[in-house]
Amino acid sequence: MAARDYAIGLERVAANHQPLTPLLFLERAAATFPEHVAVVHGALRRPYRELRDRCVRLASALAARGIGRGDTVAALLPNIPEMLECHYGVPMAGAVLNTINTRLDADTIGYILNHGEAKVLIVDREFVPVARAALAISGAAPIVIEVDDPVAPEAARAQGMGGLDYEALLAEGDPAYPWALPADEWDAIALNYTSGTTGRPKGVVYHHRGAQLLATGNVLSASMARHPVYLWTLPMFHCNGWCFPWTVCAVVGTHVCLRAVRGATLWSLMAEHGVTHMCGAPIVMATLLDTLAAEQKPLSHQVQFVVAGAPPPEAVLGRMKAAGFAVLHVYGLTECYGPAVVNEWNGAWDALPASDQARLMARQGVRYLALEALDVRDPVTLAPVPADGATMGEVMMQGNVVMKGYFKDPAATEAAFAGGWFHTGDLAVKYPDGYVQLRDRSKDIIISGGENISSIEVEDALYKHPAVMLAAVVAKPDDRWGEVPCAFIELKPGAEATEAELIAFVRTHLAGYKAPKQVIFTEVPRTSTGKIQKHVLRRQVRPE
Repeated sequence: MAARDYAIGLERVAANHQPLTPLLFLERAAATFPEHVAVVHGALRRPYRELRDRCVRLASALAARGIGRGDTVAALLPNIPEMLECHYGVPMAGAVLNTINTRLDADTIGYILNHGEAKVLIVDREFVPVARAALAISGAAPIVIEVDDPVAPEAARAQGMGGLDYEALLAEGDPAYPWALPADEWDAIALNYTSGTTGRPKGVVYHHRGAQLLATGNVLSASMARHPVYLWTLPMFHCNGWCFPWTVCAVVGTHVCLRAVRGATLWSLMAEHGVTHMCGAPIVMATLLDTLAAEQKPLSHQVQFVVAGAPPPEAVLGRMKAAGFAVLHVYGLTECYGPAVVNEWNGAWDALPASDQARLMARQGVRYLALEALDVRDPVTLAPVPADGATMGEVMMQGNVVMKGYFKDPAATEAAFAGGWFHTGDLAVKYPDGYVQLRDRSKDIIISGGENISSIEVEDALYKHPAVMLAAVVAKPDDRWGEVPCAFIELKPGAEATEAELIAFVRTHLAGYKAPKQVIFTEVPRTSTGKIQKHVLRRQVRPE
């Protein structure tokens, strides 16, 4: 039989081909373990049966209000049960979920609502003031649905804006609503905006196929057995929580929700609920370790902590291990659904000195099983760089967990996919064993507490101050945040300004976390053509 004959009479039909989607994870969990606790939030204990019904009610209610395939539903919510429900209910209605960073300023949120063409905005009452300002700035007029979280501070709960109550919306829905699978697994499931590293943020579009594959990839990389207990220290607005809203349901785990990351609360929840897994930036590690000893609780078993961003220092790794945590270092971008590269730990490395283990842990690692190709290549020729641990190139990826592209920006999409590879913009080296390690960021991005900050954006804000003649911002290592912005300033002749004054000034123009944590007044080094030599500045704050 010729190979071509394998196509004859063997077409795709409903019996043997269905679109991949993570939405079925919830249906299976609810059918198989209906009474297993799916969600913990304060005094709330919600089983999978009820979680599934609420998600379908949300889909039904949205559909009844005209929301359907391709419509955008924005969510300005902390890590609460309603945010988890949005990850299922919104796409069950055929719509696209746009989770918005709650730390953004009103102008940026307004831009996102307009650019994403949000038809619905689901907002926690704590964020009503910024939502109201964003809507006023943008002129957008989505249907507003308010979440009144009983765990929120009383002052936050009082800040309504006249929208429909979330629970009232769910009451309109039907748990027997016959929600449909996506017509195509390439259909969009989520819209995530980058942190605005080059001007306005870009809208990154995820599809159902990629979300399903990355979610199951998390199960494998994070060593998640059935019924894990996951503590939501990672914001669900960040790359859809690295797809863990879908991952945890795939293995019928328990979502322990958390409005805000506070050290004593983290320890209490871990001890009370037997938390097995958590994710976050180095700041979460610092929060755990800096908690007063009297507020730390003994853990019944080792907790898997998945960290992204700047690699943890040797001292921090040692303290985390002593406190009962196993640390897994991952790397990714919004454009690849969150973590797509993992530092797969080799058991033989356990015998090495702590300093060597920290050096190996600092590498970003190898591709997730869900990512088909990872390499470090010359950004111009696309030729692979030598695997010598010294030659720098650009990190590039190919595969099903790379975004569909940038929403309404075909030129940026084409540039990002030039030559058949996704260009991350991150510069790295490749070792003989295939592990990659970041060396620099081609766009001068600062990763602080898991958030991307553009040095250019901070510099632009500083230049608005009348005393500033020259500004250069670089990343400075920080034990708590991983990296923080550090500004080097040359003042205009005769002008005066203080560090505190400039930091406060930037805070009036940008979100607070983007403001410099340190300002150094000095003559900024330049080349003969006047170009600022940032590599010189980096060496001053990041000595070898």
